[in-house]
Amino acid sequence: MDDHRSHEGQRHQPEHAEGIPARTHMRGSHDHGTSQPEGHSGTAHGGHADHHAHMVADFRRRFWICLAVTIPILLLSPLIKDALNISDALDFPGELYVLFVLSSFVYFYGGWPFLKGLRGELRKREPGMMTLIAVAITVAYVYSSAVVFGLEGKLLFWELATLIDIMLLGHWLEMRSVMGASRALEKLVELLPSEAHLIHTDGGVEDVPLDALNPGDRVLVKPGEKIPVDGELVKGETSVDLSALTGESVPVSRSPGDGLIGGSVNGKGAVEMVIDKTGSDTYLSQVIGMVREAQESRSRTQDLANRAAFWLTIISITVGVVTLVVWLVLGHTFEFSIERSVTVMVITCPHALGLAIPLVVAVSTALSASNGLLIRDRSAFERARLLQAVVFDKTGTLTEGRFGVSDVVVLDGSQSKEEILALAAAVESRSEHSIARGINEEAERRGLEVAQPEGFKAVPGKGALATVGGKEVMVVSPGYLKEEHIDLENERVEELAAQGKTVIYLLSSQEPIGAIALADIVREESREAIAHLKEMGIQCMMLTGDSRQVAQQVAEDLGLNDYFAEVLPHEKSNKIQEIKGWGLVVAMVGDGVNDAPALVEADVGIAIGAGTDVAVESADIILVRNDPRDVSSTLGLSRATYRKMQQNLVWATGYNAFAIPAAAGVLYPLGIVLGPAVGAVLMSLSTIIVAINARLLRMPS
Repeated sequence: MDDHRSHEGQRHQPEHAEGIPARTHMRGSHDHGTSQPEGHSGTAHGGHADHHAHMVADFRRRFWICLAVTIPILLLSPLIKDALNISDALDFPGELYVLFVLSSFVYFYGGWPFLKGLRGELRKREPGMMTLIAVAITVAYVYSSAVVFGLEGKLLFWELATLIDIMLLGHWLEMRSVMGASRALEKLVELLPSEAHLIHTDGGVEDVPLDALNPGDRVLVKPGEKIPVDGELVKGETSVDLSALTGESVPVSRSPGDGLIGGSVNGKGAVEMVIDKTGSDTYLSQVIGMVREAQESRSRTQDLANRAAFWLTIISITVGVVTLVVWLVLGHTFEFSIERSVTVMVITCPHALGLAIPLVVAVSTALSASNGLLIRDRSAFERARLLQAVVFDKTGTLTEGRFGVSDVVVLDGSQSKEEILALAAAVESRSEHSIARGINEEAERRGLEVAQPEGFKAVPGKGALATVGGKEVMVVSPGYLKEEHIDLENERVEELAAQGKTVIYLLSSQEPIGAIALADIVREESREAIAHLKEMGIQCMMLTGDSRQVAQQVAEDLGLNDYFAEVLPHEKSNKIQEIKGWGLVVAMVGDGVNDAPALVEADVGIAIGAGTDVAVESADIILVRNDPRDVSSTLGLSRATYRKMQQNLVWATGYNAFAIPAAAGVLYPLGIVLGPAVGAVLMSLSTIIVAINARLLRMPS
């Protein structure tokens, strides 16, 4: 691990930050249990993912089969035939029995998940949506079946079938959103290679699985390979890409005695390492453990529709039974009394309630997708309306995650800035290092003519040299100047270094002629995103593993309210907990594996779509366009969506204040009696109103 490991995450606040509440109560740190899927395969978690996949497939299959069977049910239902004026064409002997058989199939096959859910809710003594659906379809089925076999009344098979179809569709779409979170741990495990090159005492090398490694074993890591486990480099020099683990924006040099982390990517040097930790003790395993813990400990707010369904269930069943008893006591026939009771059940049939939220979500999901947003977790998307703080990862989120030239300094006056940059680009044109790429991209952007170098040679850990235009030119690090005792004092260079920028030097005949400062480039969109969020009353913060100087420079550039520097991945989730401890509803925006625990720990996790798969799978909302401005768009859409949900829920439940008493027969003295068919029409009208209202949802400007 780089020397950031020795630092605690430090919180710093730009001098110009305003509106930050006093933080006298901080949430304490917690020890996180660490665990690793057996054999690094993720098998233990795979069963959970398979269960969700099976449920999604089951609801999908039941929906399509029942939908196909519903078509003939509609065509054979007397109410539908009369409405379409096709009774003569479809009348045939035994048609009611065919209708009964088809409806029985839909009831038992399509309604099974809800009947099973009814049993589960009653066992827990928590009647809710499943209970209401099961009661509605059972009453409709039993009553309609009795009509087929002689009871005077109206058939409600078409209502039964369409209700089951809609509920199956809603549950299928809902279960699909659950799948992503269960894959997050598998994506983390995939960072590790399946095998390692074990070096035996006789010098032989054998490829062995990771679970065969033990502390003290010696392992060979070839160029470009992933480091298998945590350990210490003992032979060779290289650079290591830690971006997937720590958020470091540039490869970190490693030499004998330095630590290596499993899951990071080795550079161009073949090295040998001695294993320190294996299994659940490794750094990546600890991150995996924290992601699992955050997922399991996350509290979920109860869905508004479930609460409404609970009360509607109690009211529907109670009023239905009371209606039956009252009319019997008043001396009316059982046929009249049961029809009143069934009408109550049908009119409270949860078509509108079942669609009130899913339909709004479907519309908002389509709107968001067309605007570069993907909503994976419905409840988290609803929570986004309450956000008070947004915490951004730096590298790859607020910045582009690549080195770019920020400043060119002329040291001896013999060359212009463009000539300094062109000479450096000529030397670095043969290198694949991230600094070299940044210099060459800047030279290309400025349209500079870059000469072809001769005799290129890399100076390990120090830079590179080549002959350009007949002169020996070197591009070197500050360490080379110190090693060669080359004295250089320049106020501008010192200022750039103090800002945390990487400064490299251009030497001609061992004399410094120029300096080039490079930094992780801040996205232009980030400035607009932060400004918009602050206009919405949202506090904007940043987490980064980079140094304090780098973090401070970015925070002041963007006008952030607060920032945390030198924060390791396992500390990021703690920082989110700390911010939540201030009483704020928090969103985390990130793109790397190192952000996964924090994404899950936050009230709302938002992933940059161009980031690693695990960050995407650990997040609730994904920004496909890789544009931080979409964070404010997400908040606006969440607020608009919630308003629509409230409107639909009020209507879907509120219309019952009139419909239930009318269905129960309170208007009977006035000669007004609602039959089951009229109840079904009123219920359908409520559904249509809910659907139209949902379609009126628009993307906030």
